[in-house]
Amino acid sequence: MNSINQQTAQTIAIAGLSRLAGDDELLMRFCGVTGILPNDIRQASGQPGFLAGVLDFYLAHEPDLLAWAQADELRPESIVAARQRLSPNDQSEFE
Repeated sequence: MNSINQQTAQTIAIAGLSRLAGDDELLMRFCGVTGILPNDIRQASGQPGFLAGVLDFYLAHEPDLLAWAQADELRPESIVAARQRLSPNDQSEFE
């Protein structure tokens, strides 16, 4: 898989976060899974690992991943690459 740079990885993750913010059902599931309250997302987004966590959320549920990829004209593989770039030392199941 082609490697992407840090800035591109962050841009992809921010796009995923924007998609969450625009979809109440998706946002409520994200909050339920992560335990983050909707009002705390802005503050949490500055924490290390948060953007990788956003990508983990999508990668854990293929229908959401594919819907996002199609809507934003992304290859699902680029989302996986972004996740790996944002947290390269984390040996997740999404490699």
